Amino acid sequence: MEDRGLFLTRQAIRSQLAAMPNELYLIRLIHYQTRQPFPGERLWTATQLVSPAIIRFLRIRNREACDVYVQPYAGEQNAGYILVDLDRAAPAVVKIMRGNGHAPCVVLQTSPGHLQAWIRLSASPLEPALATAVSKRLAQIYGGDMASTGWRHLGRLAGFTNQKPERRTPGGYAPWVKVVHAAIGLAPRAEALLQSVRALAQPLWLPPQVTASSASPISQNAAPAAVEAPEAIAIYHGYMQQWRIAERFPQPDWSIVDLWVARRLLSQGTPAQQVRDILRLASPGFPRRHADPADYLRRTVARAAFPPPGRAVCAGHGCTSTPREAAQACSNSTGGR
Repeated sequence: MEDRGLFLTRQAIRSQLAAMPNELYLIRLIHYQTRQPFPGERLWTATQLVSPAIIRFLRIRNREACDVYVQPYAGEQNAGYILVDLDRAAPAVVKIMRGNGHAPCVVLQTSPGHLQAWIRLSASPLEPALATAVSKRLAQIYGGDMASTGWRHLGRLAGFTNQKPERRTPGGYAPWVKVVHAAIGLAPRAEALLQSVRALAQPLWLPPQVTASSASPISQNAAPAAVEAPEAIAIYHGYMQQWRIAERFPQPDWSIVDLWVARRLLSQGTPAQQVRDILRLASPGFPRRHADPADYLRRTVARAAFPPPGRAVCAGHGCTSTPREAAQACSNSTGGR
């Protein structure tokens, strides 16, 4: 008789891979203490991965304190799937992703309160630079772990335990990686997201055969692409959710929130004109009572270019402290792993 543990792991793997179909999957085993990978990286088909022999091999390595990671494989390109590591995710984050047209095909609970979401954006492979930019944008919008972004970042494979000591249950057990949601399909606004990232990355986004040295003077000096309203709203409201603005401040001073958003965007290399566009399109009630909205945006972005008088407003995965100028309006909170 097949043992129950193997059966449950097989069901979890089958559920995850059925929702993110691909020809091959890269499997990597990493020891939680040494952070060293188990010798060799393995490419397996979905059929192979649900075979009892391979599951037994992976379960043995998992019991030996190796975490089991997976990525849909497409050689030197991204297979069309982007991982968003939702560390300490807000309860409604997946609902918000669906509402924005970025519905995940797979959501995993890697330990209580910690989620990973796979979003399928393309049925064909994506260039590494584009996939990396999209990965960072999605993490930015939804408060994901920026350290877990990139075109080839791996996520956990369901049906195995999370060996990180800090994730242990009160009883000292390693939690299981569970499938929360699995449904095959592209995100509804996948193409719109890809197009917006391509546009926002101009003039840095160039086809692989074009380098900065070979680009024409016009492309090098071109003005940043305009930001569309849906993308601006998703970015701004993503920060509001990440910083829990609505929960912490019943009547927020939106000028302060604008300043925080502008500082974060500038710190990530967003051009000043695009920052102004995002504030103009997404700041609640804008232009509110500003007599000269354009001048307000210029002053806010100019002020955001300088370091805050105290510690940074937000760092890591959530607010860690607030500027002195807003001390009366804000309370400290911590986030991250």
